[in-house]
Amino acid sequence: MRSAPELIADGVIRERVPLGPLTTYKSGGPARLFAEVDGRERLAELIGSGVTRDNEVLVLGRGSNLVVADSGFDGVVLKLGPGFAEIRVGAADVTAGGAAPLPRLARAAVDGGLRGLEFLAGVPGSVGGAVRQNAGCFGAETKDRLTEAEIVDLASGAVRRSGPEGLELSYRSSNVEPSDLVVEAVFRAEAGDPAAGRREIRRITRWRRRNQPGGTLNAGSVFKNPEHISAGELIDSLGLKGMSVGGVRVSARHANFFVADAGAVSDDIYLLTRAVRDRVLELTGTDLEPEIQFIGFDQ
Repeated sequence: MRSAPELIADGVIRERVPLGPLTTYKSGGPARLFAEVDGRERLAELIGSGVTRDNEVLVLGRGSNLVVADSGFDGVVLKLGPGFAEIRVGAADVTAGGAAPLPRLARAAVDGGLRGLEFLAGVPGSVGGAVRQNAGCFGAETKDRLTEAEIVDLASGAVRRSGPEGLELSYRSSNVEPSDLVVEAVFRAEAGDPAAGRREIRRITRWRRRNQPGGTLNAGSVFKNPEHISAGELIDSLGLKGMSVGGVRVSARHANFFVADAGAVSDDIYLLTRAVRDRVLELTGTDLEPEIQFIGFDQ
């Protein structure tokens, strides 16, 4: 088994790799260490080297719910490659790798004659991120369809398979740790008309285009919804649409989306998030919890 310095020397682990281009905000500094994991053999090699045991770990999927500090991340980033993006459609379920994009999973299920996963077309993330955050939209959540997920402890290499209860899935939450990697997940579905499924996906896609700021630099919903009202409605009710810090502002289309200009910095995203959170707390007593993951910031 090769050591971490040997993997660095061979280019398997790279140093000072920019992370901004790998996120939807296109901002943020470099990772001190970076490796693309293209399959289980490479994953085992990295774990065996000790690099994922001896450093803070960030598992990077599609970068759609993530803000990396401008100073970067002082740890090791694992970017999931094509070896973890396979999708297999069965008779009554779909198995997908942790890196599989959720919209592609939804379409694969429908094309295979299965219904029930169309809502995932509205989530711009990966399977691994969906399991970790119990992602959802349109009244459905990952836990409603998840049968089990295979998870690897990146510190020890231990593997577990757990269902929604074992993962403690709740609203945008689970017990999946930053040092865990969701290798694959199995989703329950039912036989159904592919044409109807495609119509539902088109409906979801159209709704997103009408109601969310597409074509901009953003990371999806910034805050989790509090009880009884959506975060976007609450922020909007306080007249905070258009509030800005530097090159980042609260979207005029959806107040729980913060959009950034090209060249905007991560510190401005973080400061705007804090400013909106503080204003909402001051005016309503509601403490909004960020849904976005902030990496490398002093929080």
